[in-house]
Amino acid sequence: MSNVKVGEEAIYDARKLGTPKMLVLGLQHMFAMFGATVLVPIITGLSVSTTLLFAGLGTLLFHLVTKGKVPAFLGSSFAFLGGYAAVAPLMADGSSNTELLPYACAGVAVSGLLYLVLAFCFKTFGAGRVMKFFPPVVTGPIIISIGLNLAPSAINNCSDNWNWIPALTAIVIVICCNIWGRGMVRIVPILLGVLGSYLVALVMDMAGIEMIAFDAVAAAPWIGLPIRMESTVFSLIGNCNTGYLITSIITIVPIAFATMMEHIGDISAISSTVDRNYIKDPGLHRTLTGDGLATALASLFGAPANTTYGENTGVLTLTKVYDPAVIRLAACFACLMSFCPKFAAIIETMPGGTIGGISLVLYGMISAVGVRNLVETHVDFTKSRNVLIAAMIMVLTIGISYSAAGALPLPFGDVSFSGLATGSLVGIFLNAVLPGKDYKFEDNLPNETGVDLEIAQGKPLDPNDK
Repeated sequence: MSNVKVGEEAIYDARKLGTPKMLVLGLQHMFAMFGATVLVPIITGLSVSTTLLFAGLGTLLFHLVTKGKVPAFLGSSFAFLGGYAAVAPLMADGSSNTELLPYACAGVAVSGLLYLVLAFCFKTFGAGRVMKFFPPVVTGPIIISIGLNLAPSAINNCSDNWNWIPALTAIVIVICCNIWGRGMVRIVPILLGVLGSYLVALVMDMAGIEMIAFDAVAAAPWIGLPIRMESTVFSLIGNCNTGYLITSIITIVPIAFATMMEHIGDISAISSTVDRNYIKDPGLHRTLTGDGLATALASLFGAPANTTYGENTGVLTLTKVYDPAVIRLAACFACLMSFCPKFAAIIETMPGGTIGGISLVLYGMISAVGVRNLVETHVDFTKSRNVLIAAMIMVLTIGISYSAAGALPLPFGDVSFSGLATGSLVGIFLNAVLPGKDYKFEDNLPNETGVDLEIAQGKPLDPNDK
């Protein structure tokens, strides 16, 4: 198979590998998404089994909407962690906030529907007209603020008892794998960090320092249903606090502005990797629709928001096998694993230090992605309008989040604006009304918007590229 010329021929060549190799490739894709995907329910208190089920179902739904053309896997989105933490923070003992989690899930479900609105706009008005309202000077600071907002929760997870030991172990492993790792090791640093940290915690537990509680693992059955109806949005029917619901929606929906831009970047990256312009065919309107429907469906049943996974794009680069059928196999494996409660119980015994260490890396990376977004798109901060927009987004988001009230109350009902919601909406408004807009989005040529389709335009691959 050629490393440069990729098209229908490459896809058919992949299918000639045979069933055993295709199954192995599917398992590899599942494990690539696994570490990050299961970490989100652990941090938020959602169900690991439900998360795995709807990562698989969401991926299959995405492939259905995109005509089976895009080799993308949909896993748990970290961008919404700030929304979950604001609406349904974990209890003092680290257990799930079962009363408020359905409200947070409802807010995320509405966010998924916002994808459909943007998809309709792309189809009706074209990408250029729509994207001028969401330039990097808006989305970059929003992403930076999401990571900074989450940082204290990671520190809190690490700070109890001996938790800094497994936390530092996780951080060191992730950094080493990311910088010096080769092949698959570099693709799954989060998973390796979790395993290494868990192993250290297990050794500490055997040495008499209580780190892991295995009672839940012994009690969990081998086979069971992955959906708990009391954790779904449907549990609010007939028992809903309207104020909580509206606050959740107002708090969480603005996060979708950042994740939708992330989606566009991911589809661009997959296009570059595979040498096919998925922004044109099947089109962003289809990929956004698939992602939005998958997120809404998952959230309604108590799973995290979905997003296209860069880890799996890395696997595509590593294997040079771009057949979307391999991704669909990985989705089926994720669905099968969701029916094993004992496996989920093992994951849920993860010590606080492991969660805290991995979270420190991930939350920092979220903010770093925002910085990278600003740098790579050449946002001009010599312009006062850009400085003001970025400044207002970050100061309002962080300032309101850490104020005494923790939110901006509205003059009606039990409703308030989170810092993230306030900062996002103010940033979008300022960008729309202030003069000097110079952002242009091109969906078919290499440009300075962050969409890099150079490989799709026939540029040979550099064998020295990592």
